Order: sequence, then structure tokens, then C-alpha cells
Amino acid sequence: MHTRPILVFDVNETLLDLDHLRPLFAELFGDGSVMRDWFAQLILYSQTLTMTGLHSDFGSLAVAVLQMTGDIRGVTITDQDGTRLRQAIGSMPAHPDAEKALAHLRDHGFRMVTLTNSPPSDGPSALDRAGLGGYFETSFSVQPTGCFKPAPQTYQQVADALAVPPRDLCLVACHVWDTIGMQAMGGRGALVTHGVNAPLLLSGVPQPDLIASDLGELAKAMVVEWGTQNAGR
Repeated sequence: MHTRPILVFDVNETLLDLDHLRPLFAELFGDGSVMRDWFAQLILYSQTLTMTGLHSDFGSLAVAVLQMTGDIRGVTITDQDGTRLRQAIGSMPAHPDAEKALAHLRDHGFRMVTLTNSPPSDGPSALDRAGLGGYFETSFSVQPTGCFKPAPQTYQQVADALAVPPRDLCLVACHVWDTIGMQAMGGRGALVTHGVNAPLLLSGVPQPDLIASDLGELAKAMVVEWGTQNAGR
């Protein structure tokens, strides 16, 4: 029988609502859906930097990809636009069901931490501003590793800090590339689709242990699957 895993939550889009950025993209490009293209390119180039051994923080890369998107679409992106993007990312609200889902997991004794591509904040984090910071025993940024998810180093630093093997962790994310990253190391994965993502059905690729359309349903599934087991290794 598997022991109850420590839940490692992704932050951006998983807990915080990325659609908060749509109005900015609608203003800049006349089409809020450009935000999805920008975000996909942001993830692509974060992984490119990791694979090539190059370095940037996630916020600076986000602004650079916004500039690139503007160049492609013939839209002038100013320094002020880049600042507005950073401010919007830092003020993303929680998904409506996030707090109730986290409270449900906390009440059933789950240990919870976060792992984000975003750099550490000098002041309150976006998670704190969204009212969710208190549900987690600690928050991790990939920045000390010099890599972005899904590089193995990013998950290993969490396992090392918590003094457990990766198999005792479950990565909770809205992105299947993130759950695959943890599962490739022997950990578990839980996917919340939020109506915009789906598992990758490909031979040889690990499938999430749990899948749900929203955080509330995913939390309930975790309690059913692992909630009555003793925590620990």
C-alpha cells in the first residue's frame, strides 16, 4: 500500500487564476486569447534555457517573451507594458475553489508545500496576496537550482529539503509536463485540468494518478485515495 504523499502544489495557473492576465493581452493585442500563446511560449523558452544551460529568472523571461510576441504580431511593447505584466502576475487571484480545497486537505492531515518557477519574493508572495499562503508549511522556488521545471533538480531539491525520497511526493499541477516531471523520478502526479489542459496519452509516458476538472474535486479524490492512510514513509 502506498503511503500518503506530501502534496507539492504548482502555483501559477494551478492555484492562481492565469485568466487574470487576459485583459492586459486584450488591451495590447486586441485579443485576450493571445495570453495562452504567450504562456505556452514562456514555458517553451524556460525549458530551452534549462536544456542549454542558460539562466534567467521567470519574471524577466515572461517580459522578454511578451516583447517577442509583440514583435511577431507587429505590436509595440513598452517597458511600462512589461511592468504591468509583472504586476498582473504578482496579483493573480486564487481559483474560486482553491481555499476550500486546501482547507479540506489540511483537515484530513495532508502535508502541503508549493514549488514554483517564479523567483522568491522580497515581500508577500502572490500566493500570500491571494490568501493561500497559510495552508502550506513552506514554499519552494526553482531559482536555487538554476533550472526550470520539469528539470529533475527542481523536484529533487524539494525531496532533499523535506528529507524524503521523490516517491513520497505528489506533484499537483494544471500542467501535465509538470506531473510527468515528478512521476519520471518515481513520485506521483495529480492533474487539475481547469478546463484548459488534459493528460498526454502516449505509450511509455506516466499518466497522472488522479485527474479532476477542478481543485475541489481533486481534493476529494485525494482524500478518498490517500486520506485514511498513515502519513510518512
